[in-house]
Amino acid sequence: MSLPDLIEIVPLDKPVRAEITVPGSKSITNRALVLAALAEGETTLQGALWSEDTQVMVECLQELGFMVNVAPDPDEPCNRTITVYGLAGKVPRGGTLEQPLELFVGNAGTAARFLAAMVCLVEGVYRLHGVPRMHERPQAALFRALRELGYRIDCANDRLPALVHGAGPKPGAKCQVSIGESSQFASALMLSAGAGNWWVDVVGEDAEETPYVAMTAKLMATFPRRGGEFQIEPDASSGSYFWAAATWTWSDPKRDEKDGGIECDSIPQVTVKRWPASGWQVDARFLTWIIEFEMNSTWSGHYPPEFMVERYGSDWRNKQAALRADGYEQFVTSRRTDLGDSIMTAIVLGPFAILPAKFPDLGRLRVQESERVVALRTELTKCGAKVIETGDTLEVFPAQLHGATIETYNDHRMAMCFAILGLKVPGIKIKNPSCVKKTFPNFFQKLAAPPPRGLGAKILDDSGRELTHDELFAE
Repeated sequence: MSLPDLIEIVPLDKPVRAEITVPGSKSITNRALVLAALAEGETTLQGALWSEDTQVMVECLQELGFMVNVAPDPDEPCNRTITVYGLAGKVPRGGTLEQPLELFVGNAGTAARFLAAMVCLVEGVYRLHGVPRMHERPQAALFRALRELGYRIDCANDRLPALVHGAGPKPGAKCQVSIGESSQFASALMLSAGAGNWWVDVVGEDAEETPYVAMTAKLMATFPRRGGEFQIEPDASSGSYFWAAATWTWSDPKRDEKDGGIECDSIPQVTVKRWPASGWQVDARFLTWIIEFEMNSTWSGHYPPEFMVERYGSDWRNKQAALRADGYEQFVTSRRTDLGDSIMTAIVLGPFAILPAKFPDLGRLRVQESERVVALRTELTKCGAKVIETGDTLEVFPAQLHGATIETYNDHRMAMCFAILGLKVPGIKIKNPSCVKKTFPNFFQKLAAPPPRGLGAKILDDSGRELTHDELFAE
């Protein structure tokens, strides 16, 4: 049984109290898999994400000749305990020019970029290819850097499919890589630089301070290079959907006639279990962001004072006044400095703010799983939002939304963002919901599971029938 091609999310009609687990971080899992393969001996990754992107990486490592064992995780169905038998910087298998070793990377940008650098570490010829969208995504900066190191890359227009000619380590070789289009280019080179004896100079906006480059550096510094155990933390981007749900997953909240506000027991309390505290994931900032956003939202005025003090501190009125003061005309959130992929969740929340919400620096969203800037503007507009696209900036204005059928563009984050919108807005229907398998196969199961492990939402098929738990898994 699997998800149908079209589903409808039914808004919640009562406050939810839940503690949700989310699968492991995709970004950390795929970095850790490469580091484990290049390490000495046996490394066990606990809490590793098991989704389309990480399965692609595991399958490619196995195709390269690495022994990788996968076992269930007792705490989270979409995690696995993965044991990798590293070979101290060696890659066991390679192809020939006549018969290259084929590596299928799907639409996993991390797998495509990380493996392109990794297979340079051994003599052999490899053909990297993926789905059509992956063949459209940029690779040029990475390929230029690998060529600068002395490796041969054959491809059309510096995109996949590509033939990578591995030639082993290049002691003392140097390259410069730009992260203007993707920080994954730098991470790919950094992960294999030790085994390749390369020097990598990262250039572009904030260089090594870019969140995902910083994640790679911190992970490399703490990873057990001679084998051992490594814990993967939950995915903050995936958790953002449930923090968003925590603020607005009720319709027509009950008013307490005595004080004219919402009763404390009518306020939804949704938390994400084991929220990341390492500072590695930029989207761990979403929890701070959502607190500020709530104070700029249309519903915060209904919260009772004691709740506002608990959530925002005793000076909450001053904080709220500052946000709404004359001269403060927009609620601004940057993809470059404030949030990572969870900015998509933030954009979908935009119409519920009191002030217009501005989201600059969205250029990288254009070259990911879909052209996300256009996709967000188009689908939010369908729902009645006023959205203005100027360069790489979206401005979202306060609006009363209505239902619509949402095109997901085979993009997992489009499906999940608008599903959360459907918990508040009647009539939200999601096309191709199975695309969430890329990073969060049991996302819809968690929406529908009864509290406290889920939100208790009803999810319908196109005929109006409520889908069962088993039918909500994306495969």
